[in-house]
Amino acid sequence: MSYPDLTVTILGSGTSTGVPIPGCSCKVCTSGVAENQRTRCSILVSSGGHNVLVDTATDFRTQALREGIRRVDAVLYTHTHADHVNGIDDLRPFNLASGNAIPVYASAQDLASLSRTFAYIFSENSEPGYRPRLAPRTIDGPFSLFGLVVQPLPLEHGPGCSLGYRFGPFAYLTDCSAVPESTFELLQGVDLLIIDALRFRPHGSHLNIPQALEAAERIGAGRTVLTHLSHDVDYRVHAPMLPPRVELACDGRRFTCISHPVPRAKEG
Repeated sequence: MSYPDLTVTILGSGTSTGVPIPGCSCKVCTSGVAENQRTRCSILVSSGGHNVLVDTATDFRTQALREGIRRVDAVLYTHTHADHVNGIDDLRPFNLASGNAIPVYASAQDLASLSRTFAYIFSENSEPGYRPRLAPRTIDGPFSLFGLVVQPLPLEHGPGCSLGYRFGPFAYLTDCSAVPESTFELLQGVDLLIIDALRFRPHGSHLNIPQALEAAERIGAGRTVLTHLSHDVDYRVHAPMLPPRVELACDGRRFTCISHPVPRAKEG
């Protein structure tokens, strides 16, 4: 089986506050450098005319307008922290565009959390209102989505957990403080890796840059991109300091992955 070509767009590369941080006068927040302007973390995976969104970041509306997104065919959630889900209401126009409910994929625990937090969307009621039409799908293993084989990747995120995702030659690991051994095994042969790397200092819920570089070296991807960046990271200062084949994420940057052989998976 051949894996279809895909394009990955970094919609947002920033931490939960975004960068610049409101009220902050640090060198990065006041730099005006385009690469230091970071909306909340999310990506878009495009293949075969379909768009798969990973997380509905708080800034999703801004990201969708900036990138000219015309359709969203599915959403995958990594976890339910506010910066990764609070743009969910801005899926509404994409329902109108397609006329269909959008399937949203997450762990059983995270679907329950979404149902509680956004009860107006997920509860059964006949109240009038303009709200997203979403079809929950529980992730319990690899599945196929529009010809893409999606491999969920369990991650540790401080005292909790999150999911990364692998799409053939590409893997996305945001919001993690550790990568379990079983997940390292699922990452063999990845060509493009986008990985959490909050800052240089340690953090209880995120990989810092030295830890991310260590994980990336072990994974051995041909190209590694560090994301979920805080205002401690200055693109012009720190990007030139990174090892070969490693770079800092920037909002709007695109990557293309060519066809790659993959195993079969059940249809989602």
